[in-house]
Amino acid sequence: MLNIITHGTPTRLPGLMIVHGLFGSARNWGAIAKRVSDDRQVLCVDMRNHGESPWYDRHGYDDLAADLAAVIDAQDGPMDVLGHSMGGKAAMMLALKQPGSVARLLIGDIAPVIYPHSQAALIDAMEAMDLTGLTSRSEADRRLAAHVDAAPVRAFLLQSLDLKASPPRWRLNLPVLRAEMDRITGWPADVTGTFDRAALFLSGAQSDYVQPEHRAPIKALFPQARFAKIPDAGHWLHADQPRAFEAVIRSFFDAA
Repeated sequence: MLNIITHGTPTRLPGLMIVHGLFGSARNWGAIAKRVSDDRQVLCVDMRNHGESPWYDRHGYDDLAADLAAVIDAQDGPMDVLGHSMGGKAAMMLALKQPGSVARLLIGDIAPVIYPHSQAALIDAMEAMDLTGLTSRSEADRRLAAHVDAAPVRAFLLQSLDLKASPPRWRLNLPVLRAEMDRITGWPADVTGTFDRAALFLSGAQSDYVQPEHRAPIKALFPQARFAKIPDAGHWLHADQPRAFEAVIRSFFDAA
């Protein structure tokens, strides 16, 4: 079973499951989860090979969807599901494979398509970083800066560095994530079925992950899909504009 961080208590509204993206964790979503748990229970999960969840040799979307289904089954009923990036693809696969498990679906800045980019360079950077004797975030940031120029990216990655471990370690199964990168950035060609309930595909206005030509494959799988953008936000739209993102969560999932 995946590691779960729970916020709030069950109410008349369906519970909300939040599914993070590649190199993320349940803890990354804590602030937003706490805020929207004022009227429903919110479950943030660590995906396999991330955070405190078990490590496995496989990291395909069928595997990730099955992990999410097990969490929902343990909650004894369908849940609203919010997934970002890799987590968005996993949430889409869950909705297509087990539509009865998902009440409504919110997908953050990703489409059910194959992306040509790879995140292997970030794995290279994390594996190349010397963890010997690390005791502080500032020193970790200085060391990672030798491999990653962008400060926001370093800050994001370093959230998965466990400095309390002896020796320090990444809470990421980097070898498997590297080996499965094509499956993570890809999308299975043989996916069938549709999810006929409410689905919102929310993008960052400054992101290029969801293009106009992606609307047709989205609509083929999610006939009720709606589309929206958050201004002044990139791919990490929930971090760039957290209050605007929170407002969308409330308006979409609270709708009758």
